[in-house]
Parts: sequence; C-alpha cells; structure tokens
Amino acid sequence: MAYQTSLQSQTMELLVAYRQKPSVQLRNRLVRLNMGLVRKVAHRLTHQCAEPYEDLEQCGFLGLITAIERFDPSQGYAFSSFAVPYIRGEILHFLRDRANTVRIPRRWQQLSRDGAKARQALTMELGRQPSDQEIADALDLSMQEWRSVKLATTNRVPLSLNARVSSGHQSDSAMTLGDTLMDVHSQILQANQEDRIELQQALNQLEDRTRIMIESVFFHQLSRQEVAKRIGVSSVTVTRNMKKGIDKLVDLLQQQPNALQTEH
Repeated sequence: MAYQTSLQSQTMELLVAYRQKPSVQLRNRLVRLNMGLVRKVAHRLTHQCAEPYEDLEQCGFLGLITAIERFDPSQGYAFSSFAVPYIRGEILHFLRDRANTVRIPRRWQQLSRDGAKARQALTMELGRQPSDQEIADALDLSMQEWRSVKLATTNRVPLSLNARVSSGHQSDSAMTLGDTLMDVHSQILQANQEDRIELQQALNQLEDRTRIMIESVFFHQLSRQEVAKRIGVSSVTVTRNMKKGIDKLVDLLQQQPNALQTEH
C-alpha cells in the first residue's frame, strides 16, 4: 500500500511538472513509472489473440504516451483510470488492423461457396428460393452445421461504425453504431464513479473516528497535525489510526470487484 501510494504521488508530481514544461526526459520517467499498467492490460489481452505479447506491450506503451500527453492533473482524475482506456484502445486498434475480418475455417469457406452454387441450382430446378433444409440436404450437411456456416459468413465482415441502429420502434433511426459506443471521457467518468462508490462503501465500514481522519487528510487536504488538533488527540495517534484504517480499507476493497478489472 505504501509503495502504491508513493508511486501515485511520484506520478502526479511528474505529471504536474510535465504539464508545465514538457520534456522527453520527464515523459520517459513517467513511462517507466507506469510500465505496470501496460503490462497488466497486455497480459490480459494476450490470452484473447494470437499476436505476440511483446507486440501488444509496444502498442500499449504508445497508448500510455498518448495518455501522458493528454492528462490534465487539475481535473482530479486518477492517472491509472485515465490511462488504461488509452492503453487498451491502442492495443485493440493494432489487433483490428491485423485482422480486418473474422477468420473462419477453410472448410466452412468452401461450404459457403458450395451453398451458393446449390442455392442457384435449386432455384432453377424448383422455380423458387430453396429452404435452408433443402440446401443442407444438397450439401449432405446437418441443419445445425449449415446454419453455423451461414452465420460465420454473415459475421465475417465487420459492421461500419456509421451503420444505422434499429431501435425496434423506429425503422429509420438516426443513431449509428458509433453513437452507442462510450468515448474515453465517458469511460473515465464511469470508472471514477465506480471507484468512488466502492471506496465510500469501504469507508463506511470503518470506525467513525478513523474514517474522519482518513477523509480529512486525503479528501479535505488537512495535515495530520490539523486533524489531531480538531479531534483532540496527538498526531502520533492520528498516524497510527490511519495506518490501521488504510490496511483495513485495502482488505475491504480487495473483496470487491475492481473497476479496472471489469473493463475500462
């Protein structure tokens, strides 16, 4: 916990300095401090694709640099919550470029072509459009496999983000698929809100005096000496109680779903 707090403190100090006077040296220090964010996202995504982990990591670093360039410390965001969507987005963009279409088995690709020929032949023979069952019979396939072939072929080409979305009530909706996707800012706001809710729930489980000490120092920016004077105890007591309270908070938060792990 102490290490994590120190890391966050160093990161914020460097981000403030970088915002005031950008330099390659400061940016590189920020990248080194936050390498763990990139590795965490890359490691999670490497199990969902066939691309080498190293390639995902390199793309993630590009996203981290973008986040550093765009982060505004005055907005009150946690940098990790701000950076993760950029890191993940850069990696996913790389994966989309590497695979513009869904890969389907070669056998199904051939069956799709054979199905098109069978449909044409049956249409001429029957004088109407054949049913799926008739096509499946012509190809000597089960109905289930033919439907799987059709579904794979239909889903092979990705939808455009400009494609219209049908609402069920309006056949000519003005909303596009892109309109339904969260932008980075919305993802950050949602992640921060989830973090605040989880933290408040954990704080409410602490003893009242300990909770007041933690909130006074971290939320209201009071010094420990000021808190001690207000409550009527020594600053040593404040420090000791806060340490116990923070340790308990860590235990409580580890029992709750982490917002970053449930995708931002």
